[in-house]
Amino acid sequence: MKLDYHQRNLYNIGVSYRKADAHTRGRYSLSKPKQIELLKEAKSIGFDGIFILSTCNRTEITGFAEHPSQLIELLCKYSGGNKEEFAQISYVFKSNEAVNQLFRIGTGLESQILGDYEIVGQLKLAFKLAKKYQTINAHLERLLNLVLQASKKVKNTTQLSSGTTSVSYAAVQYIIHNVPSYDQKNILVFGLGKMGKHTCKNLAQYTKNKSVCLINRTEEKAISFVKEHSTIRNSSIINLTQEIAKADILVVSTGADTPTISKQHISPDKEILILDLSMPENVDSSVNQFKNVSLVNVDELSKITLETLSTRQKEVPKAEKIIEVYKEEFNDWLHSRKLVPAINALKESLEIIKKDEINFQKKKIKNFDETQAEILTNRFIQKITTQFVKHLKEDETSVNDSIQIMSKVFGNS
Repeated sequence: MKLDYHQRNLYNIGVSYRKADAHTRGRYSLSKPKQIELLKEAKSIGFDGIFILSTCNRTEITGFAEHPSQLIELLCKYSGGNKEEFAQISYVFKSNEAVNQLFRIGTGLESQILGDYEIVGQLKLAFKLAKKYQTINAHLERLLNLVLQASKKVKNTTQLSSGTTSVSYAAVQYIIHNVPSYDQKNILVFGLGKMGKHTCKNLAQYTKNKSVCLINRTEEKAISFVKEHSTIRNSSIINLTQEIAKADILVVSTGADTPTISKQHISPDKEILILDLSMPENVDSSVNQFKNVSLVNVDELSKITLETLSTRQKEVPKAEKIIEVYKEEFNDWLHSRKLVPAINALKESLEIIKKDEINFQKKKIKNFDETQAEILTNRFIQKITTQFVKHLKEDETSVNDSIQIMSKVFGNS
């Protein structure tokens, strides 16, 4: 059944770290294949403008709908969540609030680690995916472009991203502060997505550990990566259990829909620290049954680096001022688009009057100069249109009411 939009609004619906822990967020996480399925269905039933942002900290859908429930139903259908639980842990933003939410996300103000700019890359990927499946309209394209411009401005002119802080950085800092002789420990990184790459680089930079092993399900990617990072070795996925047996620390960043590490991978007597950077969680919680296993997830990691964050907090007002400038630019653009139908309606009415009057005068006046009449009447139309635009730009003007009035005045209702 096709959606029938008469009064559509922009909505932003989702769950984040603010109300949902890592395990709960995992139920609403959407893998790339699921995102594609959702976008395809949205397009088929008539959504005009929709995109998805799914990260370790949040899953959101932004789009135009008659009611936010239409977006919530899509999210719950393609994730492991349900509408009853969603109502307890979610947020729903409408119109200007939805616009503001996107600006705050894109500038790092809503990141679990304040100022974490990994979100910018994730936002770009979300935009690219939606554009590929033709669910980005002119409204969202303009909005997202301005969000990215604001993000760049905030990063370049404030200290909101000062210092190095991200989930992957936090994982390495956790190791440094909690593991004695961390530079001598055997560390296994499982998964070479963006998070895994950052973790490997941070391990090399901050721990100087030369006993780091990398395993990735696509082994070619791991081989290519270690060629550029000589202190890291790679191993095959078929050796996962054996490599875990050697490891003192296991960092999991596989980004799968279901756990990739379970009790079967770990010896009951094995003493090991496991850092799960994935969303949904990729380490089965049952490993906690082993007394020598310490399991830490993204929520725990996000609590560190407080000194860096206190510096960043002072920069928030500066970032918010920048956001206001770009929001105003977006609202000006939006208002201008709303004027186009009214202006076109007026021009159409005036053109009809012009043609009727010229045809009348041609019959009535001998040697009537039609060229001069066209020039004169076109100037009149331009002047009237200019005055009409000024009227529409006044703050209290109703565009719809103005169109109706002009239609009645010119007899084209």
